[in-house]
Amino acid sequence: MKLHDLVPNVGSKKNRKRVGRGISAGQGKTAGRGTKGAGARSGEGGHAYRQGGNLPFFRRLPFIRGEGFTPPNQVSYNEVNLDQLSQAFQANADVTPEALEQAHLLRDSRNPTVVLGRGEITVALKVKAHRVSAGAKAKIEKAGGSVELIA
Repeated sequence: MKLHDLVPNVGSKKNRKRVGRGISAGQGKTAGRGTKGAGARSGEGGHAYRQGGNLPFFRRLPFIRGEGFTPPNQVSYNEVNLDQLSQAFQANADVTPEALEQAHLLRDSRNPTVVLGRGEITVALKVKAHRVSAGAKAKIEKAGGSVELIA
């Protein structure tokens, strides 16, 4: 198969309806817009605030100023699990955010790192992270490793 052989599935693409091109085309004269009224005019649709008697959309929403629904001070962490650490590091290795970055385990190196307890760990590691869950800390120390929190 080559690039020029690629075609979309049959029936997945439809030609757009060309309205207002004469009566023989089937959508002539009023072009499916009916006769007179706001719906027949160009630029019709109004704005989101006008809903014909209903309570407007923006007034139905909770009243929150500023950033909207996302808390502005929310911290997004890089999540790393124990099964990832046991695959990426040898025994007695230093696990720091820099080492995790080199192992391509971080989503965004500017964010702080949290170690979570999914999976098992058998090698002793020296883990330095911004946060470590209680389960992860227990598993690391049981395997003979150490945990240090970074401020």
